[in-house]
Amino acid sequence: MTKELIQLSFDKIMQTRNYTVVILAAREKRFAIYTEPSIGKVLQLFLTGVQKSRPLTFDLITSIFDGYNIQVKQVVINDLVDTTYYARLFLEQDEGDLKHVVEIDARPSDCISIALMNNVPVFCTRDVLDRTIHIED
Repeated sequence: MTKELIQLSFDKIMQTRNYTVVILAAREKRFAIYTEPSIGKVLQLFLTGVQKSRPLTFDLITSIFDGYNIQVKQVVINDLVDTTYYARLFLEQDEGDLKHVVEIDARPSDCISIALMNNVPVFCTRDVLDRTIHIED
């Protein structure tokens, strides 16, 4: 059974002392994912291009991917239980004539951060989008 994937765009980020809200948008709907403040700080550093004095965890992950010739292919937000979102990170490693594709369960906030840093698309399933709460402007 094939699940319809809807491409999302990063709309905005809002941060308080206690949490970060990441607003994602599909053509017909915008919705929020809440996460901890540290993710918001990382996203803000990346989006504003601020130089960091030391590499952060996401920089380390990207360096490891580069070292092993692993490409981030896409992120799929694939489930929503109560108010908790679930996501999958899709990676591909080329080894000559062979391609290894790995699908990893991860927090959507981590996946979104990795996707933004690697300029790859973020999707959600139609089922998830239908169950999200629409955010107005």
